[in-house]
Amino acid sequence: MKKTRVLAISLIVAIIGVVVLVSAAGGSAKKGRPAGTAVGVKQTALGKILVGGGGRTLYLFLADKPGVSTLSRAGFAVWPAFAATGVPRASGGASGAKIATIASLGGKRQVTYAGHPLYYFVGDQRSGSTSGQGLLEFGARWYVLSPSGKAVTPAAATPAPAPAESNAPNYGY
Repeated sequence: MKKTRVLAISLIVAIIGVVVLVSAAGGSAKKGRPAGTAVGVKQTALGKILVGGGGRTLYLFLADKPGVSTLSRAGFAVWPAFAATGVPRASGGASGAKIATIASLGGKRQVTYAGHPLYYFVGDQRSGSTSGQGLLEFGARWYVLSPSGKAVTPAAATPAPAPAESNAPNYGY
């Protein structure tokens, strides 16, 4: 009787373990999506921008070189690399031809787009948030990217028109 009870408990524990492993490993497969990292496009107040998992905004670092991250180890704590899991792919208007990977810290693969290493910003708390836009941190500016692969930067200020000349006296008021 005691052996039967031990066997039954062992079997239940084993079944629970298998269920947990299958749930953890097969989450994306159950939803019908291919495994891997996706670069997508989202419409925001800044226009159409690139996003990663969960709609999180992706940024470029102006100090980076094409295909090379120059961010310091301390910088990665604030600007984590957009790391690849599986083969990166394009979705929702992003170009698959512009997606590649480079070696990153800890042996991971960092996703690039049009040669720009991609990063998240820890200050973005929800999908589509762009609170890292234009920040000057770790020696250079940070910008979101458009689907073309270019930085979305503020429009150049247009100078005010010069006042028309007048023959009226100027009293300096």
